[in-house]
Amino acid sequence: MDINNLKAFVKVAEHGSFSLAAESLHLTQPAVSKRVATLEFELNTRLFDRIGHQVTLTEGGNQLLPRARNMLNEVTDIQRSLANLTDQVTGRLSMGTSHHIGLHRLPPVLRKFSRSYPDVQLDIQFMGSENACSAVEQGQLELAIATLPTQPSPQLELTAIWDDPLCFVVGKDHPLAKISQPNLKTLSEHQAVLPTIGTYTRDILEQALAPKGVPIQTGISTNYLETLKMLVSIGLGWSLLPGTLLKETEFKILQIEELQLSRTLGVIRHRKRTLSNAAIAMLAACQAG
Repeated sequence: MDINNLKAFVKVAEHGSFSLAAESLHLTQPAVSKRVATLEFELNTRLFDRIGHQVTLTEGGNQLLPRARNMLNEVTDIQRSLANLTDQVTGRLSMGTSHHIGLHRLPPVLRKFSRSYPDVQLDIQFMGSENACSAVEQGQLELAIATLPTQPSPQLELTAIWDDPLCFVVGKDHPLAKISQPNLKTLSEHQAVLPTIGTYTRDILEQALAPKGVPIQTGISTNYLETLKMLVSIGLGWSLLPGTLLKETEFKILQIEELQLSRTLGVIRHRKRTLSNAAIAMLAACQAG
């Protein structure tokens, strides 16, 4: 079974598109189609249903996908183990990070890393922390630099790098800004604009509020912290945001003594997979600050 055919199959399954898979693999669409067709011939089963422009996995494709990923991850692991014997820090490093970390934490790390290891080709993909962790677990990324999950998968190894204090915040003209000693009860009486349910930051807030029995009136939700910052600034509600975002004068940070929250940012890797020398160097660069 040809490794390149398996790669083409996995990429089509992940993108739900032959054209996007071809773009990802830097191949033509006919080349990707031929590789998948060859794999289907070898296995004597159809792997995709092609209806119009939609491409979906068949039952056989669904059964093959996790095994194909495991096979490709094993091949990559072998390649990394052998490459590490040279002690050279080269090659491609595929990693995911959030926009917030990419803007506020990574620039000095990446500057130092790129100067120290100019032969490393960085492939940085920006996504939510939850998606980054999932991509590492599935072998699509070697590392993620993201918000660490409060309940991580046992397959993932987490390395804490930065403490990221979270602040309850409102716009200067919001009614809560005029209260001298706001508390959780007063927060519950006003609408919030918060990270989407299921995000790690939202989980931190909900887990802290659950034992206190404090309800939340949520209006707009989004995964983008910069968007939440804008919504707060124009008075659409209070929010819970990283302190690193709140340097402008149009915000009022609420001192809620009953609840002081923080999240941890760090590096996520797969426990059972060998890190390349480039990934080891990136982890060290993050730890060095």
